[in-house]
Amino acid sequence: MRFLPAETAVLGTIAALGAIDIVLIGINGIDVDVPGYSLVILVGLALLAGGQFYRYVRKEEPIASAAIAAGSFVLFSIVGSAFNYMFLPIRFAPIDPLLMQVDAMLGYHWPAFVGWAAESPWIGTSLYFIYFTSLPQLLGLILFLGFSGRTDTLHRFLLTGVLGALLSIGFWIFFPTFGAKAYDALPASVLSAIPLAVDPAYGAELVRLGREGVLYLSPKNILGLIGFPSFHIVMACMSVYFAMQTRFLFPIFAVLNALMLPAVLVQGGHHLTDIFGGMAAFAIALGCANAGMRILSAPQSQTTPIGTREAQVNT
Repeated sequence: MRFLPAETAVLGTIAALGAIDIVLIGINGIDVDVPGYSLVILVGLALLAGGQFYRYVRKEEPIASAAIAAGSFVLFSIVGSAFNYMFLPIRFAPIDPLLMQVDAMLGYHWPAFVGWAAESPWIGTSLYFIYFTSLPQLLGLILFLGFSGRTDTLHRFLLTGVLGALLSIGFWIFFPTFGAKAYDALPASVLSAIPLAVDPAYGAELVRLGREGVLYLSPKNILGLIGFPSFHIVMACMSVYFAMQTRFLFPIFAVLNALMLPAVLVQGGHHLTDIFGGMAAFAIALGCANAGMRILSAPQSQTTPIGTREAQVNT
């Protein structure tokens, strides 16, 4: 198999994380849902193989780039989430009390905000569905950027996501957080009024994992461990930024991710400060991705395969 430089960088990162996962799982004696992980990994590898087929047999670079990026997305998601779990139980005290103090200074209180959303159930329910659009948005962007020939932008998108995730995990290792849902209760009337993606029971399980660690790892029950910086916000910023070049996608993504801000608070159980952390993480990751693309692209400027250049027409 042969891959473009940015693809090689992402796949190398995936391989390194996967190897670390295997070693730490063995050292920590964690039981693993082997069939569950095998199925997801096979899907990712099948997409990579399909991309190779379309690149070197069918000579259809847009389809090849989209398939390889989608496969990389699947594989990184699975090894990255497992990698985060390898740092349980936590070694450092959570910084949630500090973040809650900052929130209080800003006039934000999670139970009150969720209570406001529950007063008009259509608001809370709408935010519930919006909260779960993050991953479909990213996958849709991968397919669009790939099929439209925007390979450079697609690779910058992938690098930003990988770096943003690693930055978030790295920060969380030393400054762990679980979010407001781990510390505040909600009235029964609120819990019955609207569906919640995460609730205090979810937060309690995060605290338990942080204290006791993990004994069994499965893609079926992976929880979002990181509170600050909010990776949901990193994904929202990615969606808006990388959709800016397209006339028909950008308005949709701009509206969805403007609504993602209250959705992350209500449905994600986050501190208000988590949003600002997510924005900062995105900005750092994007800057590093841009620098990385310049380094990776420089030696290939004369050898880039036909079809990998950015589409000239703004769709």
